[in-house]
Amino acid sequence: MLDLQAESEGDVLVLLPSGRIDGATAKAYEEDLIARIDKGQVKILMSCESVEYISSAGLRVLLMASRRAGEAAGKLVLCAVRAPVLDVFKFSGFAEIIPIHDDRDTALEAF
Repeated sequence: MLDLQAESEGDVLVLLPSGRIDGATAKAYEEDLIARIDKGQVKILMSCESVEYISSAGLRVLLMASRRAGEAAGKLVLCAVRAPVLDVFKFSGFAEIIPIHDDRDTALEAF
């Protein structure tokens, strides 16, 4: 199960997912992200310290959201990614596509 909380930091939407981003949760997560982007929330920071696992379905959602935000002059940035999840990003090549920062403050500076 994935729980997604959100808060704002200036004009940056900070998402605080917890749990798993996998085949069972990816569709709902995608719908939520795309709806936020379509409403103009295109600067998105996803703080991943509570994400336990991400599957290929979850990676696809993040790639789609990153592209959609980029098309609207925004971007998706990740921070505080746990080591096992970070390994998935590195091995899949996604660490080269979506910026990943060690902590929230550093990530916010990327905007």
